Amino acid sequence: MSRIFPQLPGAVPAAYQVLSQQREELEQKYLHLLQIVESEKTAKWQLMQQCEEQSLEIRRLKRELIHLRKEQQSAEGSTEEESDDIKKIKKESNNGSGSGRFTQDVCKVQSFLRGWLCRRRWKSIVQDYIRSPHAESMRKRNQIVFTMVECEEEYVTQLSTLVTCFLRPLKMSASSKKPPITHEDVNSIFLNSETIMFLHQIFYQGLRARMESWPTLVLGDLFDMLLPMLSIYQEYVRNHHYSLQVRNWYKHIQTGRYK
Repeated sequence: MSRIFPQLPGAVPAAYQVLSQQREELEQKYLHLLQIVESEKTAKWQLMQQCEEQSLEIRRLKRELIHLRKEQQSAEGSTEEESDDIKKIKKESNNGSGSGRFTQDVCKVQSFLRGWLCRRRWKSIVQDYIRSPHAESMRKRNQIVFTMVECEEEYVTQLSTLVTCFLRPLKMSASSKKPPITHEDVNSIFLNSETIMFLHQIFYQGLRARMESWPTLVLGDLFDMLLPMLSIYQEYVRNHHYSLQVRNWYKHIQTGRYK
């Protein structure tokens, strides 16, 4: 078949154009990753600053607590013996009558106010984080990952259909007594298709496994696995024009046979 249909001179520039487009896409992804790293650094600095402020606040509260304890101890040491009326009031408060009920009501109100203030503070923290650049970058990152998983699933399905419904039946027919096509031409049409299918099946399974640990995702090693296989994709892309020539040649033969 190579004698009948030599490779056209435009095939190599077309493949080079495809590779240049892929290179531009990789550069854009690299720039996007750099932006994510910068936003992560900014968020880290902000969180460290907040931690320092909180630690200072904790130290201040500890000092106040120590001071209050000292005052309480000094006040307890300077109190005189309680009178019978004071003992009676305390006894009534312990029994839940009089001022004891009032104290319980005050505690309930204080508890309600503390809960409301905590919920309000937490809501403010969550809203601030949602509007932060770090949250925006994480949303974009998650959207890219989910889209990549969906596209990879669809691509693996299409490759499986190509190999199962076309490549393997043609290989079987090429081994028959009267083969309608040769093994060489089958390989020319479907060059590296089965290998690429296996690679993407492994890549897709790796993505699904990493999605189980969401939102902590580490995907760099999966792409490192595909980098050494770029030569397979280069052969696959360069062979596209020639595979169309072989297919059209067999299509022309079949059309002339049934006329």
